[in-house]
Order: sequence, then structure tokens, then C-alpha cells
Amino acid sequence: MAELVPFAVPTESDKTLLVWELSSGPTAEALHHSLFTVFSQFGLLYSVRVFPNAAVAGPGFYAVIKFYSAKDAHRAQKACDQKQLFQKSPVKVRLGTRHKVVQHQALPLNSSRCQELANYYFGFNGWSKRILELQDLSDTEERGNENGMPLQKQSVKFFCALEVVVPSHECRSPGAGVAWEPLDQLEEESGKIAVAYRPCEEITDARSEEEQQDLIQVGYFSWKQYGQGEEEYLSDFSFEEEEFRLPELD
Repeated sequence: MAELVPFAVPTESDKTLLVWELSSGPTAEALHHSLFTVFSQFGLLYSVRVFPNAAVAGPGFYAVIKFYSAKDAHRAQKACDQKQLFQKSPVKVRLGTRHKVVQHQALPLNSSRCQELANYYFGFNGWSKRILELQDLSDTEERGNENGMPLQKQSVKFFCALEVVVPSHECRSPGAGVAWEPLDQLEEESGKIAVAYRPCEEITDARSEEEQQDLIQVGYFSWKQYGQGEEEYLSDFSFEEEEFRLPELD
């Protein structure tokens, strides 16, 4: 059965692996490189994160690895569990399982992650994208309240409609979205914003406004979502077959 791989941050438990009993000899950076080298052989990885053991567990590290594909995560778990991999002693690898009912909002991947995912499954030259429309919907006009005092609620907002084309499958997929951020926050973080739009002269099937309104449902999101890490998801996982407990010192 085919697996659907969404262009979203993977948060599902069956895409998450816990690897522990990692040696204390190498540095965390060296372990990260070794883990990435081994587990990326099974599929595209979203993240590899290495953590030191708790003080009561003694020296060593454990890691949390996220795949985009649940099938790839399952194959990696079966192939690597109780294997030495890159160290002298075997490691333990378990799939994550939710230990409480938690529903997280799906976070969109940023542009570079989307391109990485598309290149992996379609090939570097197996797909293309083009902007259909880009509109500035920013609210930067000063407004006053009932007392005549200005309100600092201006925001930068852009609407973008684009189309992704997969020639080998004769597939065209249009989509649209809106990104926004309060102007005062953006000024504090970056100081300025630049947006470039270069329409392609080869486009001959320009869509009417009515056709563009029939695109995939517009999603509103804040650019700050891209800065969110996955720490909020880690506390929602336990691990199957054997509960993960760091060994106690004698």
C-alpha cells in the first residue's frame, strides 16, 4: 500500500525513533554525524537530535530521530536494533508510541525543507514550480481608536498562489497560502523585509481571478511557526516493546 508523505513537520509516533545506550566516548557532534550516516540509508530524515544521559544514568547519550516516512522508520528500527552500528557495544532502537491523547497542529515545512523532500522523491529535475500570483495584503496604515490614539496593530501580509508540476506523472497541483506577521515584531527581529517576484514570460495559461479562487484552501500561518522546535512533542512519546528507562547506578 502506498504511503502518503505530507509536506509538514513529522510529529507522528510511528515516524520517531529513540536510540539509546550510545557510547560516552565520542562527542555529541560526532554521534550526530554517525547516526545521520547510518539512518539516512533508510530514508530522508527530518531531524537527528542527540542528548546527554541524565546524571543518575551515568555517562553516555541517547538520540531522537525523525523520518518523513513511517515505512522508513520501521525498516530502520528492525535493521538497527541491538546492532553495534558504529560503536563496539550494541544500541537499542525503539519506535515511539503516544502515551496520552494529544493533537498537535500540523506545522508547514519551510521552503528549503519542501524542496529537499520533493527532490528526494521526484528527483532534482523531476518537478518544477512557478508563481501564479503574488499580492501584498499588508495592513500598514495608521489607525486610531475611539480616543484618537494610534494603534500599533499594523502587519505585513502576503498572498501567494503557485503551481507545482510533476511532468513524469503529468500532474499539476495548484496551491495558495497567506503568511503574516505583526510589523513591530518583524522590525525588532530583522529590520527590513524584501520580497521579489519575477513572472515567467513562458507562462501562457494564466488563470483568471475566478480560477485562482478555486485553488487549494488558503491557510493562514505566522512566520514564527518556522522557529518552533520539536521539544513540545518529545514529552508525548513513550517507546514500544520495552519502556525506556535509563539504568540506575549501583
